[in-house]
Amino acid sequence: MNWTLVLALAAGAYAFKVAGLVIIGSRRLPPALERCLALVPAALISALVVMNTFSTGNELVLDARAAGVTAAAIAAWRRAPLIVVIVLGAAVTALVRQVA
Repeated sequence: MNWTLVLALAAGAYAFKVAGLVIIGSRRLPPALERCLALVPAALISALVVMNTFSTGNELVLDARAAGVTAAAIAAWRRAPLIVVIVLGAAVTALVRQVA
């Protein structure tokens, strides 16, 4: 990875953002599209979590990370504070790795 590629990618990302502003302008998006766009961040975060939990390189794996994410998800579902969710997930992952 060199700086020319980084700068080209940054310029491309900026151009996409500017193009969206120029093309759409002050027009409103259809309500159905706005509802769909509101769901994109949650879908991306979910995809990243699943990908990083169940894969190593090009292989699917089931290891200690799955137990940690499951424990953290249960703690978040039970409305535990964020620091508790993070520490619990890390602790369960470490414990499973130690035992296995």
